[in-house]
Amino acid sequence: MVRLAVGLFAALLVLGAEDPVLDRVAAHADRFGAIAREIWKSPELAFRERKSSALLRDELAQNGFTIESGVAGMPTAFTATFGHGKPIIAILGEFDALPGLSQKAVPRREPAVEGAPGHGCGHNLLGSAAALAAVAIKEEMDARKLPGTIRFYGTPAEEGGGGKIYMVHAGLFRDVDVALTWHPGGTNGVDLRSSLANASARFRFYGTAAHAAMNPDKGRSALDAVMVMTHAVELMREHVPQETRIHYIITNGGSASNIVPAFAEISLTARHPDANTLAGIWARIVKCAEAGALATETRFELGAVSGYANTLPNDALAALVGRNLRKAGGYTYTPDERQFADEIRKSFSAPVQEPGPETVVVEKTEGAYAASTDVGDVSWNLPTLSFGAATYVPGTPAHSWQSAACAGTTIGQKGMLVAARTLALSAVDLLEHPAEVDAARESFDKRRAGRTWKTPIATDAKPPLR
Repeated sequence: MVRLAVGLFAALLVLGAEDPVLDRVAAHADRFGAIAREIWKSPELAFRERKSSALLRDELAQNGFTIESGVAGMPTAFTATFGHGKPIIAILGEFDALPGLSQKAVPRREPAVEGAPGHGCGHNLLGSAAALAAVAIKEEMDARKLPGTIRFYGTPAEEGGGGKIYMVHAGLFRDVDVALTWHPGGTNGVDLRSSLANASARFRFYGTAAHAAMNPDKGRSALDAVMVMTHAVELMREHVPQETRIHYIITNGGSASNIVPAFAEISLTARHPDANTLAGIWARIVKCAEAGALATETRFELGAVSGYANTLPNDALAALVGRNLRKAGGYTYTPDERQFADEIRKSFSAPVQEPGPETVVVEKTEGAYAASTDVGDVSWNLPTLSFGAATYVPGTPAHSWQSAACAGTTIGQKGMLVAARTLALSAVDLLEHPAEVDAARESFDKRRAGRTWKTPIATDAKPPLR
C-alpha cells in the first residue's frame, strides 16, 4: 500500500484548513480513513454489506446521530439523523463492492483472494467520506446552533440492486429538501451532465433435454434460444440510437455438451440517456427473446426487471458545489504515490490526457456520461447533486483492478478527503442560507418541467435480497 509519511490529519493541514468546517473534517480524517481501509479489506456484495454498513452506522451513532436500521426492507440500509426542522439535507453514502475484482493495493494485477469481490468503484471511499462529512456538519451545527437537519443515508446495492429506489418507494426522501453525494473518479469536478437510464433482467429459456448424439431430434435446446435471441440483439444494434448501450452475459448454457440443454439464461442490461427511449428499446429486446423461443420451440420467461433513471442535473447545486470544490482544493502526490501512479499508468492501453489530482475542473457540460446510478432516481424526486473526486490515478477505468488498487491506497484516501470537505462546506451553506435551498428547488422544477419519474421497479416490489 502507498503510505503517507504523515497522517491524513496532517495532510489536510497541508491543503490548508482555512475554515472551521474544514478543521472539523480534518479532526476526524484519520478515523474515517481507517474505516475506509477496513471496508476495502472486507468487500461485500449488494445487500450483503453487513460489516461495511455496521462500521459506518456505529461510528455515526457514537458521534451523536439517531440511527434507524434496516429501513425499506433492507437489513444493511439505515439512516442517521441529527437536528430538527427545516431544511433537511441528505448526504448519500454507498458501500457495496463488485464481484471478481479482488485486488491488493499494488500497481499490478494481484488479487487478494482469487475470484472474490473488490472495491473497483471505490464505494469504501464513497460511504466513508459521506459519513465523515456528516459528522463535520453535525459539529458545525452544534457549535453555531444552526437550524435544520442533517441526515445520512446508508444506501446498499448501488451496483445493480437499486437500494435507493426502494428507499424512495418507502417514502424516506419525502421530507428532504436537498440531497448531496459524490463518486470516486480520476478528476475533481462537477458538471451538468446526466447519466444513462438503464434496465436489466435475466432472460430464461426452458427446452427439452435429450441425448445430443442418440436422440437430438427429441430435444429442444434452450441454449439455441439464447443464441437466436443474442443474434437478433446484435442485428438490432444497427437500428437503435447511437447513444444506446447493450451488454449481456450467458449465466447458464447447459450442464454437459452431450445433453441438449433444457435450461439456459442470460443476464442483459440496456442503457440510454432518455428513459422513454430506453423503454422502447427494451420492448424490442424482449421481442428478440420471444423470437428465440418461437424459433426453437422453447419457452421464455422474463425475470424481474430492474433499472435506474437517468440523473436530473441541478444548475443551482452545481454552482454551489463547484464553488466549494474549488475551496476544498485538490492535492499532490508524495514521491511514493507518484511512483505508484507511474506504474499504474504503464498498464493503460492508451495515453492519459486527464488533469491530475491537484486540479479542480468545474465545467458546465450538457449531455450524458456512459454510466448508470440509482442516484438518478433520487434526483427525479428532489434536488440532487453528485460530483467527482480524484481517488484514481487519472485515466484509470472504473470497475477495474487498477481502480480497486487505488481505492486501497492513500491516493484514494486523499481524494476521499477532498470529497468530504466539499460535502461538508456545501451542506453548511444550504443550512445557513435558505435562498440556496430555494434556488435548488427552482432548478429542479425547471429541469423536471412536468416530466414523470420512470422506474421499472414497481412501488410494491421487495428488494431482491440474497
